Formats: sequence, structure tokens, C-alpha cells
Amino acid sequence: MTIALGVLGCGTVGQGTVLLAHRRAEKIQHLTGFRPYVKRILVRDLEKTRSPEIDRSKLTNQAYDILDDPEIQVIVETIGGIEPARTYILEALRRGKHVVTANKDLIALYGTEILKVANDVGVEVLYEAAVGGAIPLVGPLQENLTANEVTDLKGIINGTTNFILTQMSETGAEFADALAEAQALGYAEADPSSDIDGLDAARKLTILASIAFHARVELADVQVEGIRHITARDVQYARELGCVVKLLASGTDRNGRLSLRVRPTLIPLAHPLAHVSNSYNALFVRGDAAGDLMFFGRGAGSMPTASAVVGDIISLLRNIRLGVAGSPENRLYLQKRVVPDEMLYQHYVRFSVSDKPGVFARIAQLFGDAGISMETVLQKRVEQGQAEIVVVTHSIPAHRMDELCDALAQVQQVQKVACVMPLEALSE
Repeated sequence: MTIALGVLGCGTVGQGTVLLAHRRAEKIQHLTGFRPYVKRILVRDLEKTRSPEIDRSKLTNQAYDILDDPEIQVIVETIGGIEPARTYILEALRRGKHVVTANKDLIALYGTEILKVANDVGVEVLYEAAVGGAIPLVGPLQENLTANEVTDLKGIINGTTNFILTQMSETGAEFADALAEAQALGYAEADPSSDIDGLDAARKLTILASIAFHARVELADVQVEGIRHITARDVQYARELGCVVKLLASGTDRNGRLSLRVRPTLIPLAHPLAHVSNSYNALFVRGDAAGDLMFFGRGAGSMPTASAVVGDIISLLRNIRLGVAGSPENRLYLQKRVVPDEMLYQHYVRFSVSDKPGVFARIAQLFGDAGISMETVLQKRVEQGQAEIVVVTHSIPAHRMDELCDALAQVQQVQKVACVMPLEALSE
């Protein structure tokens, strides 16, 4: 038996999905009883050069050629962004069509609305590819790990920033040069703001935390800081301290009190996440029964993401065969409260000072007055009359570090508090 798919978008992910679904059609039929075939593909430009494996007779630039086709039972959305993807998905659901999407922005911002419509109509929305590319994250959190109370999520879930920070670490490149290389290789968009400002990772964390913690998490609940201010010197100092710098997305659930954050973080070289390099992604999950788990793989790209999309298609077809596709979901949402970060961290702080006698003594006094102990101190002369001081503190709450930095900024000889980052503990 065949089943018709309509694919919205034929860019990097869409084209990969069309090709992979065609190549695996026989295997999918064996696994599910249905042989999927792509009936129509929505594109913006009908004349654009595409893979010779794409049947050009299936292309259309009219979305409703797909949405209004009664033979098409499954919509695969790979357009990305909010509109028109949101409108098309809602229209598809209201027409009784199942949806598979790779759209993290849409699920992070409008997932609750979309899933409610699907539930009301009795169809399914699957979105494994929206978070980790080829890495299975949504499925394990929704199914395999549901016997656990998940308390911690920690991950490198943006390949662009991980590539940039890896280049800065391995070659000594400054941020702007590493970004330019990422753009030249296709790892970064022409406008990389969503990646380098941490928003892409924050959207993914919103989705993951909602599932893992059984809570209604909004994007606004995530504290976000990007990597624009990270310099080659920060990366070098991190190495001297036995660490690497990574953009870390993390969420914690402490007795129903959630903390969610995306920020550059020093990670000790002994931690597995320190060795996730270039465009690879990884997520560390801690469950009370399973213990610590790490999921690792390619978080983006045509075929890695298509792998997750087609995996969702297979799951959907199995459910259709069993007659359970679109069954009402019993989603567990517990009353939990998002709070400011209450965890204790060691902190890395780098500041520029006048290279004069007594300056460090004044700084040490401020640390002492704040009740913050120094674990490690690096002092470097960077040019005539100017020095840099790097301090790694003992574990303190983030708000106390903020207060100390405000006090340091008032000292005449402190020219700039240039960078502050938490240092991730090996274990808690």
C-alpha cells in the first residue's frame, strides 16, 4: 500500500528528505506496511537547479496544491522560520493531515498551539529533527526515559558556535576570523545572529526542557548569552586552566524549580562535553534511575537532519498501521516554576587593569569584602602600562559574581571587566 507525502520546502533539509525517503521506500514498506511516495514538493523557484533525483514534475510554487490534495495524508514541513510555515501547518492539521516538521523556531514558540490543534483534530505532529539533527533526543526523552525524573540537561546544541569556538581553540583565531571561516564553509548563515547570540540553542533548550521536565517552558524563560565577546585570549586562558570554552545550554529541575540558561562556559578537559568539536552536537542527560547519559552526533546538515525527518515518517506510518495515529495524548504537565539560576558555580573573570603597584591588592580586597575566594590567578602584561588579570573563583551564586563585577568596574585602575563565564563542575 502506498501513502502520499507533500513536502513543503526543498532546500538543504527538504531535498535530503525527498532523496532519503525515495531511497528507503522499500525498507519503509517492509517496516510499516506503507510505501511512501512524494507526490508534490513546494518550492519558491521552479527554475532553480536541483539534484537530478528530484522529479521536477512534482514541483509547485502553490502551497494549496498540496494542502488541498485529498490524497496527501502526510505533510513534511522543512521551510523553517515562523511564517508561512505556521499557517501551512495549522491549515494541514485542520484538513486532517499528519505533520512532520524540522522547524525548531516554530515548535519552540508555537508548539503548544500546534499540538493542541493536532490533538483536537486527531492527527499527529512529530518533530524529532527540530532539535538535534541526526541525534535522537525527543524520542528518548518522551519514551525511553519516562521512568526517570530527569534533573539535568547539559548540551552543546548549536553546531555553528561549536565550530567557531573549536577553531578559536585549535588555531588561535579571533572570533571574527573563525566566524568568517564558518560562513565560507556553510556552517553559518550570512546573518549569524541567531546562532552566535545563543537564540538557536535557547529555542532547542525550550523544546527539550518542556519534554524532559514535564513543564510548560517558554523561550522567555531561558537566560541567554552569546559568544560575540569571547576573544582568542579567553580561549587561551581557558586552556591554561585545563578547560575549553563551549556555548553550553543547560537546564536543571530542583524540586520543581527550573533554571534554564544558554551561555559560554568553561568546561574541564576531563568532561566528555569538552571533546565535542567542530559542528558536532551532544546532550548530557541525568535521570534518577538511568544516571548520566550522553547523546552525540551531527546536529545539522542535509542528510543528518533528513535521517530524523524520515525516522519520524516511519514512526507515523507505524502508528497509522496500528490505528493509533492521532490518538489523544496524555501529556503530563506539572506545576513548576522557572527561577533565576540558583546553582553555585566557579567563575572565570578577566579584566584589564593599569599595570601599577597596589592595583592587585585593591582588587583582592574587593574579593575579600565580597566574601569570594580566589582559587586561581593569572596575571599577564599585555602592553606598556596595561595588564590583564584572570581569576577563577570558588563556587558562588551568579548574582554575587554580578555584584562583584559592578564593584570592580568602579575601581579607577580597572579599565574593563572584559569577560565573565561560569566553570562547569565535573559532577554535582
